[in-house]
Amino acid sequence: MKITLVAFILLFAFTSKPLLGAAGAAPEQVVDTSGKKLRAGANYYVIPANDDGGLALASIGEECPMDVVAVQGYSGVPLSFTPVNPKKGVVRVSTDLNVVFSANTDCPQSNVWKLDDYDDTTGQWFVTTGGVVGNPGSQTVSNWFKIEKYEEGYKLAYCPTVCSYCNVQCRDIGIYADSDGNQRLALSDSPYKVQFQRA
Repeated sequence: MKITLVAFILLFAFTSKPLLGAAGAAPEQVVDTSGKKLRAGANYYVIPANDDGGLALASIGEECPMDVVAVQGYSGVPLSFTPVNPKKGVVRVSTDLNVVFSANTDCPQSNVWKLDDYDDTTGQWFVTTGGVVGNPGSQTVSNWFKIEKYEEGYKLAYCPTVCSYCNVQCRDIGIYADSDGNQRLALSDSPYKVQFQRA
């Protein structure tokens, strides 16, 4: 009787909890406009889900570093994504990644996206360039973004998890129209719905 009871308890314990080392399901893979998986390091246009246009670089206020803006009338500048674990080869939703424009500029800063310091004049946190690829941690926490599923498309978000003890605000990336008509990417409660087109 005791052996049967012990066997039953062990059987229940093993069937009610996952085995040690069992991993959860990987996040969903991001797909482009033709339904193919986004590949790490490949070039894509980030285009609005319901409109024409794309993302590009612009000098706003000062010449360098350049800021990230939404443009209309053309697909913008190609960019690539580097996940926190670049060996995986694909881009997945809700995972930290660096975003890099594939363009040459006259600025000494890199074309890697980063969240700029708070702008007192506008009350905004803008997306600019000058970040670094990789090296996850407290010194690079402003360089990490995420792609999230949003309605029938995707949205970009800032909510890095590369630093467990860093105090970060989690917000969507949206569009802020400044007084000069620039459509700047910034933290927002209204996400910019996008899709990805292979360049």
